[in-house]
Amino acid sequence: MIPHKDHLAATFSIVGYDPEAKEWGVAVQSKFLGVGAVVPWAKAGAGAIATQSWANTSFGPNGLALLEEGLRAEEVLGKLLKEDSGRETRQVGLIDAEGNSATFSGKECFDWAGGIAGKHFASQGNILVSQETVQAMADSFSSSKGDLAERLVESLDAGQSAGGDSRGKQSAALLVVKDKGGYGGFNDRYVDLRVDDHPEPIKELKRLLDLYRLYFYKTKPGNLVKIEGQLLADIEEALKKTGYHTGELSGDWNDELKESLKKFYLTENFDERYREDDYIDLEVAEFLMNLSKK
Repeated sequence: MIPHKDHLAATFSIVGYDPEAKEWGVAVQSKFLGVGAVVPWAKAGAGAIATQSWANTSFGPNGLALLEEGLRAEEVLGKLLKEDSGRETRQVGLIDAEGNSATFSGKECFDWAGGIAGKHFASQGNILVSQETVQAMADSFSSSKGDLAERLVESLDAGQSAGGDSRGKQSAALLVVKDKGGYGGFNDRYVDLRVDDHPEPIKELKRLLDLYRLYFYKTKPGNLVKIEGQLLADIEEALKKTGYHTGELSGDWNDELKESLKKFYLTENFDERYREDDYIDLEVAEFLMNLSKK
């Protein structure tokens, strides 16, 4: 029996690969609660998979295992579908270790449904307003530069602007993996964000990504400045206003001020940007200044 469209994960997604950063990822939006628990799968060095429509979640782990063996995207897709009796209700997008892509939309997916497999990406969706959603995601990814996580979310946003899910919006998710990219370098989960239930899930996902980049991305080489002169005075005053510095304002880079700044770093979760020397990340300094004005 063909499932009713009200029970389907009406979804649009994009899987992508960054050959320079060696990152693989998936971004997805759906009129479905907690889509991040169902659709996105990825493993560093293997690839990424989006499984949706009447989603077969076994495609995630099974597909990644095949990709890890070195099979190309089209080969993996063929194997997954061959073993699935419900293949015509499925929709899948995947990318392999080298960035080769593949997408599939079964004949029983509800309109509009379809996908585009391009260089280093695959975009797909079902129960969409029109094919423009998938095309907009493809165009956005193909023309964008920079960080994979941002490119994926911007592509998702472009898809929404082009029409998106015909039933509306509810949840979104972003998963990007890279070797030792997780917190502390202990796993490959470079970015793993979910918006499980929200009236504007993509906007909320973008907000969370901005916060994530601030807290967990490494300092950019050109973003370091020496703590001296007016900047030193501003930092000392801001630490005083926020309660991190309890001593007198001295205008000196001393042990007491260093300890106050360290307390700020660790309390506000800037572990990845903490420094022992007399330099500070401009983004961290800006955060501190804004915090002192609240």
